[in-house]
Amino acid sequence: MIPAELNDAAFIVIQLQPDEHDDIKALRDTLRHFAVFDATASTQVRAHAQRAATALNLILLGGVHDAAVLLSQASEAIDAALREADQASRGEPCVTQTALIAIVHDADNATALSDAMAAPVSRPVHQAVAAPSAQAQAQASAPSAPPGASTPVSADSAVTDGGMVPDDADFSLLSDFIAESRESMAGAEAALLELEANPGDIEAINTVFRAFHTVKGTAAFMGLDRLAEFAHHAESLLSRVRERELPYTQAVADLSLRSNDVLAQFLVGVEAAVQSQQPIALPSDCADLMYDLMNVDAVLAGVATRSVTQSVTSRNQLAATAPRQNPPEASVDGAVRNTATRVGSRSEADLSVRVRTDRLDRLVDMVGELVIAQSMIAADPAVADSGQHELVKKVTHAGKIMRELQDLSMSMRMVPLKSTFQKLTRLVRDVAQKTGKVVELVTDGEETELDRNMVDAIADPLVHMVRNAVDHGVELPADRERAGKPRAGRVTLAAFQQGGSVIVELCDDGRGLNRDRILAKAIKKGLVSPSQSLTDSEVNGLIFVPGFSTSETVTDISGRGVGMDVVRRNIESIRGRIDIHSVLGQGTTFQIRLPLTLAVTDGMLVRVGDERYIVPLTSISLSFRPDAGMLSTIPPGGEVVMLRGEVLPVIRLHQLFGIADAVTNPSEAILMIVGDGAHRVALLVDQLLGQQQVVAKALGEGVGEVPGISGGAILSDGRVGLIIDIARMTLLARTGDARPIGRSQAA
Repeated sequence: MIPAELNDAAFIVIQLQPDEHDDIKALRDTLRHFAVFDATASTQVRAHAQRAATALNLILLGGVHDAAVLLSQASEAIDAALREADQASRGEPCVTQTALIAIVHDADNATALSDAMAAPVSRPVHQAVAAPSAQAQAQASAPSAPPGASTPVSADSAVTDGGMVPDDADFSLLSDFIAESRESMAGAEAALLELEANPGDIEAINTVFRAFHTVKGTAAFMGLDRLAEFAHHAESLLSRVRERELPYTQAVADLSLRSNDVLAQFLVGVEAAVQSQQPIALPSDCADLMYDLMNVDAVLAGVATRSVTQSVTSRNQLAATAPRQNPPEASVDGAVRNTATRVGSRSEADLSVRVRTDRLDRLVDMVGELVIAQSMIAADPAVADSGQHELVKKVTHAGKIMRELQDLSMSMRMVPLKSTFQKLTRLVRDVAQKTGKVVELVTDGEETELDRNMVDAIADPLVHMVRNAVDHGVELPADRERAGKPRAGRVTLAAFQQGGSVIVELCDDGRGLNRDRILAKAIKKGLVSPSQSLTDSEVNGLIFVPGFSTSETVTDISGRGVGMDVVRRNIESIRGRIDIHSVLGQGTTFQIRLPLTLAVTDGMLVRVGDERYIVPLTSISLSFRPDAGMLSTIPPGGEVVMLRGEVLPVIRLHQLFGIADAVTNPSEAILMIVGDGAHRVALLVDQLLGQQQVVAKALGEGVGEVPGISGGAILSDGRVGLIIDIARMTLLARTGDARPIGRSQAA
């Protein structure tokens, strides 16, 4: 049985003129509804109807698309749908578009109608009733495309209207749809990149196909027609790959990745439209890419109007200019959940629930305040010295529960680094293509968990460092062969937990840092004097100076000398540290050391004069009372201690912070060895008061940044203790800049 909608559409389309937008819109909506909801029609029939709807939609979008050619494509698609439906119902009369031409021109001529019914369809109907445009005539003389493919039209329009969010939309469902779709797109991108290395990976193809299909179906249900329409075409391309109609070539990979990008941008536009009550901003590449997907055979045959290199460039430019979008929600257990998973795996779906991140942060803050209140109660003399053992026992038990509650609430904010690493995989691919290099990214420790706020903070620094590793570190294939290396470079990104810290390492096997070039550039810029002697670590650290770059060329990727100073500043702002190790000709390793969380600090409470300071417990190696013979002075006024054959610089906290009533004789005080194996320093304090878990707080804009201090905490007695910044302390010791900063500034 031929669907009535197709017969009506075939009759209407041959009468349409390019400027009859109301009629075109009505026909487009009819075809869309048929393609999505008519379960009686075959998949092929509905696909042709969707293709016709897309061609009509491109007319409505405007731009430089030739409307007459698009009408021809719509007619061709409807004609193909009729033929498919006719084949599915052999023996039933089929009113083809050729017959309808006779109806339009001579509705009373029965002979013409009869002849038309029997005539084969040899060309799109609209070309039979309307004079072809100049562009269409030019295309007619162009080389023929593969069978079944239509000739593409240049598409350079800047369309901004992606439709309105329906007035009756459920905004809570929309929020869930956006969050889940983003997760689906992230998973799809990872699978697409995996497919480039292993095109025969059926499971990866299925992962991408399910992601596109889920977004399409849910978008149609939510009334987001243009999003659903685009997702349908992206899905159709993957469907042909899955059915082995198309091999997963580089061109198909680029089309698929561009589709994934546009879907992700669509989600940003939907989210903004919900908040602003404005039309959805159509992604800039949407119209072009939709046209390519409609003419995919011609694109793959090399007739596309844009090159793959241009598409990679546009993606890099988009990534560099688009603002970072923080997801409005996070899974409590940090796991990725999508709609397909919820339907197919009840055991996992029932174990997770979505919670707004602002609520989660508020919960953590409130638990922190509760811990402070409980510790103040436990330390109150009315409880501690009351002699009522049952009361003390109950308060102690409450404290134990409080600590467990705090650990649990903090674990809810811990998320794996997997999604961050996946985004960098895409970045390596695009930058390598842009620079003509072959680079493999190897990741390890993707499941290492970190506080969500920490993950957000290191995302941008990692992007810049990975881009530099590919652009500056890894050599061109020919240069690598001359150096006896494999043509393909390797960038390794690893994460692992070490004590109370998380280490993120970025290694490349490229050319390494050139000490002589860095030093020469530093001398030229006046950063160091020619007579100054610097260690390798100090020379490597010069790349973090603002505006410093040894690159001889400036590209749209890097070379302007901006970025690495921001990298170090961002990492240090979250109490982290970055170190560099490089061997010329062999590669460079960047190591980032981060605390597990910014919210809670296990520390040793120390006294310096009347002040209280907190030293992070994970940074302490040992504490001891030195003998006079262990200490020495070095010019100009420095002080060191000899410990087990190691010479360590000494920082007197009372001098650094201007505390007058502190112990000045080291033999009567305590030296704390803090830092890591590479950079350690001895802090002179009056007394160790004991271990304490504190809730870290920022000092606030009124106090500003204090050298050597990373934050503060309310102690059990209600006083404020300042948290020592160990990374900054070791830096002060190495640079010899441990000058007094004044008591008022530190307290």
